[in-house]
Amino acid sequence: MEEYKKTFAKKLNSQQRMRRQVLFCSLLPLSFFTASVNSKQVNAVEMSADLSLDRDNPPNLALVLPQTLSDARHLGANISDYLMSEKLDGVRAYWDGKQLYFRSARLISAPAWFTEKFPAHPMDGELWMGRAQFERLSGAVRRQQAIDEEWRQIQYCLFEYPLASGDFRQRLRDLQNTVEKVQIPWLRVIPQELVLSVEQIETKLRQLTLQKAEGLVLHLASAGFESGRSESVYKLKPQHDAEAKVIAIQAGQGKYEGMMGALLLETPKGTRFKLGTGFDVAQRKNPPQVGTLVTYRYRDLTSNGLPKFASFVRVYRPE
Repeated sequence: MEEYKKTFAKKLNSQQRMRRQVLFCSLLPLSFFTASVNSKQVNAVEMSADLSLDRDNPPNLALVLPQTLSDARHLGANISDYLMSEKLDGVRAYWDGKQLYFRSARLISAPAWFTEKFPAHPMDGELWMGRAQFERLSGAVRRQQAIDEEWRQIQYCLFEYPLASGDFRQRLRDLQNTVEKVQIPWLRVIPQELVLSVEQIETKLRQLTLQKAEGLVLHLASAGFESGRSESVYKLKPQHDAEAKVIAIQAGQGKYEGMMGALLLETPKGTRFKLGTGFDVAQRKNPPQVGTLVTYRYRDLTSNGLPKFASFVRVYRPE
């Protein structure tokens, strides 16, 4: 009997060892697969992190940012010290010597042929299709896949030589020399005009406005290059006033909760749009009533006839 128990115990132990071996072998592929998947996940995370770092660390663009000027008489220096040029209704584009970027430092997907002969030094300017063509231009340059037919209608119009030495006049001459050297049909320097009087500026602004231009840029000719918001460069744009009827009052949200958020207006031509800026707190608490005529100020009209950058001025009271 004792011998039988020993023989049974040996068989049982042998069967248990075999089961453990089978289980171990069956788990090997799973372990390998799990390790492989984990490795791929780690690699994907690392790649994602690398891409995230690229997005979180955009190139540091040496951009000159102009001040807004409401009246040419407010220029601080002698007015004859300035040069003026048309402010193009385009898309700001910065060439760093290798690639073309939006003002936000996001890469512009321009065709290779558009930039292949650009110089190795920085240039700053506007991508431009012509006056009153901003919406069409914006759609073209923001595509991830550039369309050659659209880009053949685009010019790169330069107004600054970033990080270069010399005053603004000298930097313009250097830019012009570059353009003449590379001989690229779609690359040009924006013409500058010497300012002689406030009346000259106002006349030029009126002429450009009639031609659907965006406005003027005034740049101190003796200014050295300085990135950031500049005390030497100003943009001057025309503004228009018009009247429209209040047809609805929309409730405010957030800090304007319990007050008026925006007015829904209708123009004499039947165009409707929301007006939500230009109001003080008192006006938001007691807004113009439905049926009231209000005066608003705007910069220009979109292709759909909507006012750009509209702002409330006052309740309209005919004299």
